[in-house]
Amino acid sequence: MLSREEYLEAWSRWHGGADTSAPLVRGWLTLAHALARPLAALPPVVATAAGVVVAAAAVPPAAAGGAWLVLAGVLVGLSGLLDSLDGALAIGTGRASQRGFVLDSVVDRLTEVAYAAALWVAGAPGWLAVAFGALCWLPDYLRARAGQAGVHRTGPISLWERPTRVAMAGLTLGGAGVVSGLEIAGVDGATLTATAGAATGLLLGVVGTVQLGRWLGAELAGPGQGDLPPSG
Repeated sequence: MLSREEYLEAWSRWHGGADTSAPLVRGWLTLAHALARPLAALPPVVATAAGVVVAAAAVPPAAAGGAWLVLAGVLVGLSGLLDSLDGALAIGTGRASQRGFVLDSVVDRLTEVAYAAALWVAGAPGWLAVAFGALCWLPDYLRARAGQAGVHRTGPISLWERPTRVAMAGLTLGGAGVVSGLEIAGVDGATLTATAGAATGLLLGVVGTVQLGRWLGAELAGPGQGDLPPSG
């Protein structure tokens, strides 16, 4: 198993030279590395599969409402840890592969669908939950398309990276469970919290996408980027 610093360097290489010095990213990756060390013999795909199952399992308790929302928030947080664990196991033990990298990205998007669904059944308006989910997908889609256009760097860490999405969804659901049954300005506390959390995530998503978009715009306008392949 690689040391923490070796793992951070390897993770950065696998993610287009992404900066790991940001406190949130570094803390998240350090936690994943610490969890992976005693589980080094576990196949990474097991953690990958467990992550999407746990994320989907958050939807029923979110729909049940009440104190069950706290469980939904915990499951969202656990799914995020499992997602990071599979990467730590793969990279930290030298088992990382391009196939696993793609599979992990697909699973991330599926778990974010579950997060949006959980916010919706917890009380957030449907359009807001859909917008939340779309802005979970958009930054990574932009990076993927930019990669096809020749931009091989990941770019700056924005306000709306994977750890922020997980934390926003998990804390919103958990908070909704805490205030469930209370009326705030005539609205059930759980509904209000789910709506406020989804709206905050939407705002962070817009800001993060703008941050990324400005950087990508400069990269794509650079030398050698004038002739791009047709969309298809």
